[in-house]
Amino acid sequence: MAEDYDVIIVGSGAAGLTAALNLAPHKRVAVLAKGGLSEGATGWAQGGIAAVLEPGDTFESHIEDTMIAGGGLNDRAIVEFVVENAPRAIARLEQLGVPFNVENDVLHLTREGGHSHRRIVHVDDATGWAVQQALERAAVAHPNITLIPDMAAIDLITGRNAERYSGDGHVWGVYALNRKTGHVDALVAPATILATGGAGRTYLYSTAPRGATGDGIAMAWRAGARVSNMEFMQFHPTCLYNLEVKNFLITEAVRGEGGRLLIPSGPEAGRRFMPDFDERAELAPRDIVARAIDHEIKRLGLDYVHLDISHMPPEFVIHHFPTIHAKLLTLGIDITTQPIPVVPAQHYTCGGVLIDRDGRTDLPGLYAAGEVSQSGLHGANRLASNSLLECFVFGEAAAKHILANPGTAPPPVRAWDESRVTDSDEEVIVQHNWREIRRFMWDYVGIVRTTKRLERATHRIALLRSEVAEYYGHFRVTPDLIELRNLVEVASLIVRSALSRHESRGLHYTTDYPETLPVAVDTILEP
Repeated sequence: MAEDYDVIIVGSGAAGLTAALNLAPHKRVAVLAKGGLSEGATGWAQGGIAAVLEPGDTFESHIEDTMIAGGGLNDRAIVEFVVENAPRAIARLEQLGVPFNVENDVLHLTREGGHSHRRIVHVDDATGWAVQQALERAAVAHPNITLIPDMAAIDLITGRNAERYSGDGHVWGVYALNRKTGHVDALVAPATILATGGAGRTYLYSTAPRGATGDGIAMAWRAGARVSNMEFMQFHPTCLYNLEVKNFLITEAVRGEGGRLLIPSGPEAGRRFMPDFDERAELAPRDIVARAIDHEIKRLGLDYVHLDISHMPPEFVIHHFPTIHAKLLTLGIDITTQPIPVVPAQHYTCGGVLIDRDGRTDLPGLYAAGEVSQSGLHGANRLASNSLLECFVFGEAAAKHILANPGTAPPPVRAWDESRVTDSDEEVIVQHNWREIRRFMWDYVGIVRTTKRLERATHRIALLRSEVAEYYGHFRVTPDLIELRNLVEVASLIVRSALSRHESRGLHYTTDYPETLPVAVDTILEP
């Protein structure tokens, strides 16, 4: 039995809820979350949102900083569009009740790597959580928005799934596994927005939430949409190194407020190494800092390096970083007197489903916004705190285009066919393959790459793809199997993209092609 709406949004983070709130006055909207509504990446964002709000700062300066970080691969018109809409996005969030930090009656702005001015609005060091809660409150209160947790999207519904087959590529919604009932539901609408986030869990070490398995990218690719720039995986330089607590991010702002990176042990213990790599030292863009840390770890055989802000007054540290201070105290680290052990970790997917200024993908009826997409904003490397901003601007842009272009009614759609499959008796295969992908992607397709390593990854992916396809064909879908299928697809897209770029630019660094070519060209893969 198909459920009908005006718009289906897959993903309940900043991009999805922004789109829903813009659509809701005129449309009936369903917002699907794979798990709980708050479990996406938005709630994890510590840093903040970049916007030109300080006297002396200019749109031109924010645009330039974004272009420089992006290695010249950004689409300048898109960068201008997003930057110029940033102050308005902040104003709307204030109206929704986001309690941004204020100093002397104006918004307190912090500074992060790659920015030439203080322009990051924040809520202490837990901005994303405050934004997520405000958006959820507004969505829950709106009668036209139906929030549906525990729905694991499997595939987009296209004309190929209509009772009367069509190969026109039009998207009419999504098949999703209802985790509560165990059945697959068809959710149908004239317009669908992918707001599923990135693909960080393709890697062993990642700051992304457990659900960041590239679902939207894989679903759009299978349905026939082009995917772009998947080789540009951002590695955050400073993830807490702790064997018990995985994925705890130490925000860029610690370096922005004076934190220093030091060698932790051995003859060079206590040496500050970032000035050796870049004149901006700890405030260099993330790719440079991540490669520097990776270099020192490999050179000296370390497990981690130290990030130290203990030279600043204790009250300053606690005031600026209350969440980090409190969390690390529970692990026996007092950041007012001790350094923090850190390692780089996958942090952000700069590539994704190719979209235009209205959030439209190649497929009629399908839109995308946020980390799932490649809009042209980030280029070869995302500038700090431009990510939440992209969610707000493109969530609204997609909603506006849908409102201005009412689609046609969907055709009758076939129900999901479970008649030829059985329950799995070998869950261990899913778990093993999941671990294997993340390990070889970390080893072979990490911060520094070689053609030989990328080719090894290609062979591993080919084997896994055939195993997963056979498994998927025989057994009932489970949330883990859905994610594994998507991880294999996304890993393949990352490696194909990396092999096709014969240069080093931004986040893609290969020892076989260390030079940057004179002309910046997007990597675009066609299904």
